[in-house]
Amino acid sequence: MNQKGPEFEKYEQYVRKTYAEKFERYKNLLTEYNGKYNLTAITDGEEIVYKHFIDSLAGEFLFLRGERVAEVGSGAGFPSLPIKIVREDLRFTLIESTGKKCEFLKTAVKELGLTNVEVLNGRAEELAREERFREKFDVCCARAVARLNTLSEYCMPFVRTGGRMIAYKGDAEEEVKEAESAFRILGGNKGSCVSYELPKNYGARTLVEVLKIKQTPEKYPRGNGKERRNPL
Repeated sequence: MNQKGPEFEKYEQYVRKTYAEKFERYKNLLTEYNGKYNLTAITDGEEIVYKHFIDSLAGEFLFLRGERVAEVGSGAGFPSLPIKIVREDLRFTLIESTGKKCEFLKTAVKELGLTNVEVLNGRAEELAREERFREKFDVCCARAVARLNTLSEYCMPFVRTGGRMIAYKGDAEEEVKEAESAFRILGGNKGSCVSYELPKNYGARTLVEVLKIKQTPEKYPRGNGKERRNPL
């Protein structure tokens, strides 16, 4: 796996020039819908660019060409939609439990002219038990959803054997150690951890990759909130 890390100069070029029209439209949609849908606490234009767009693109290099990707807890579409803007080859299924946020995601997908993006209004722990979704994805990604031990139980059941979970985190050293048992139970093994600093002192981040080496036992995810109340 390529471990060169995020190419911030390239990603800033994407946002400011190459795909500037789409990113500007996305930023305007966030501002327009944020008041009624409570999409993000970040409303300053430059902060949206770096804390949402650039941070989402920081993990783009971990996605291989043509992969089928599930995203758990899509919210306002991070990291999925910024990555999709620059990577038309990827196919995304966005999973979000809040109906209003799904409405926003569908609007954004349409307004940005994105294809091969499906938006599902449902809970990850329920959808992961459906045959058409369980272990059908090359990657499952998530950003700012839950601690890794909980997040892995939401994400790993969607990933095929040989695939990966990619989690966008802050300082993740403690969480990774805490979640290693959960990774093993769910059929995974800790892969790479890529730490980086966002430009303009916007903070430290970590990309955590978990490799799926065997099938997830049928009992997971447990559902009924057990993933959060009693993490593996």
